[in-house]
Amino acid sequence: MHQTLGAIFDLDGTLVDSCRAHERAWRELGESVGIEVTRAFFLEHFGRPNRPILDSLFRRAGRAAPTAGELEEFGAIKEATFRRVIDQDFPPMPGGSALLHSLRKAGWRLAIGSSAPPVNVDFMLGHLGCRALFDAIVTGHCVERGKPHPDVFTEAARRLGLAADRCVVIEDAAPGIEAAIAAGMRSVALCSEGHTVEELSRASLVVHHLDALSPSLLQSLLTP
Repeated sequence: MHQTLGAIFDLDGTLVDSCRAHERAWRELGESVGIEVTRAFFLEHFGRPNRPILDSLFRRAGRAAPTAGELEEFGAIKEATFRRVIDQDFPPMPGGSALLHSLRKAGWRLAIGSSAPPVNVDFMLGHLGCRALFDAIVTGHCVERGKPHPDVFTEAARRLGLAADRCVVIEDAAPGIEAAIAAGMRSVALCSEGHTVEELSRASLVVHHLDALSPSLLQSLLTP
């Protein structure tokens, strides 16, 4: 490879099969505040930061918007529940470890670009045992705006020292794909649980399994 390339990975639903744990956490939070969290609501918002999800949840229930303090509290409760649930049977996404190692071997620079809070990112990377493979880790707390805004990915590229057109994003959710497009990056959508090919159709490439990807295939997306 004559020019260094970068791969920026989402974490939830991409390297970790976390859909069910997040849904259960949102359902439990909803029960605690007397609002039903339907599967349709969860799937519509999966991949977005907590605050806009909470705003939408309360608004649709006809309830007053949570205060800043309540948003912080509810978000912390939801994420603690998520970690408790997923810790019981942690699910790495099949093919993720092999893809990361093959990219490193081929000379790629790697980053995490996640909307998740730092405690969740640390927790999941610890379970995956792959933290040392990443040159940069960007969480939702590193930027002002979450996905679908491009901030997470542009900051990841900045930390990698690479231009946007030298980076490819691997994502599982439509807000992440929109963020990649807004950042001027090519993107691969992993159609994991809770998503459809149709909602991910704006990605440069849609796959159903990470083992469908390789350094050469990702490089082809960046070749004019």
